[in-house]
Amino acid sequence: MISYSTAKTLLFTLGPLVLPKLLSMLMTIRTQAKTSPVPKRPTPPQVRTALNLLFVTAVIALISTLGFFAPENIFKATQSRLQTPQEVLWSRVSAIRPNNTLTETDEALRTRMHSLDGRLLYLTYGPSVTAECPFCNSDDPLSFLWYAIPSILVPHLLNFVVLGLASSTSVAGKEGRRIRLVAVTLGILAAIIEIYAFGSYDFKLNARAIYTEDYVHFYWAMRTLRGIGIAVMDIFLAGLLWAMSTNRIFVNLPNPAERIESVARMLESARGKLGAVGIVRNVVLRDETCRKTADDYWRREGAVMRDIMDEREVVDGVRTALESGRISVVSLEEEAKKYADGIVVPTGPVPMAL
Repeated sequence: MISYSTAKTLLFTLGPLVLPKLLSMLMTIRTQAKTSPVPKRPTPPQVRTALNLLFVTAVIALISTLGFFAPENIFKATQSRLQTPQEVLWSRVSAIRPNNTLTETDEALRTRMHSLDGRLLYLTYGPSVTAECPFCNSDDPLSFLWYAIPSILVPHLLNFVVLGLASSTSVAGKEGRRIRLVAVTLGILAAIIEIYAFGSYDFKLNARAIYTEDYVHFYWAMRTLRGIGIAVMDIFLAGLLWAMSTNRIFVNLPNPAERIESVARMLESARGKLGAVGIVRNVVLRDETCRKTADDYWRREGAVMRDIMDEREVVDGVRTALESGRISVVSLEEEAKKYADGIVVPTGPVPMAL
């Protein structure tokens, strides 16, 4: 396992090289999000389902790190040292058991922990592996690792199932596919890192500890780190999925076919609305009552506008705007002509007057 001094050296060596590149990448992503032609959008309903699934999983992973759910550590429970004599240690254990009777697991542990190496392996792999492994031997520490691998992988496999569901099209829609590679990679890396940590850890480190406070309860520490790591990973993936699905980062521009289809739908919708307006207008013009109401409205509108334009304040304001150059009649006429030419497109040659 990597020591603190080695990790510190790597951090001080690689930090100045990696940190500027990481900040530059974050600034690039932020700039692209601000200048993206695709507007931000609300979280899609299917993505909300995936986010809730990842959040619940992260909460369960954090709850699993609580001491209430951790298996018992007999050295902590009895305040014993690794060098405590065998009879003294198990008399203390029996004292905290119902009816002062050792359980079957206690008896199995008692058989395996008669030596110092057995006790050191207990702190490394926990009570379940130490008591239940049928082929493990303290003379072959790797045998404990082979037996422990399935129990190490179970939480990762369960989380892997959750990541698969959260990144599937049936749960998260098409947005889930965009984080699937990242989710699979992180899930596999988490399992590999934990197995590597168990395999590379020197289980004899605790033999040099003088005080019980100096003991490294490796199994229980890794159990806590595993829960925290899974929670952090799921929260990170949930944040990534949310940001990508709402077009905040890594905006996925639609391909030309999708753009053409979107424009065609918009044009078809506009055409339908214009057709509806035409139908309403025909109904109004054909109905005598509606036509009279419309005519009365426009007569009143014309009279009101004439009264407004004849007011002294309006006349003075228009004259001031024309004299100061804020309003150019020529530019207004040109804009009106361009607007009219854009609406009325000639369909053929205009016949010349004789």
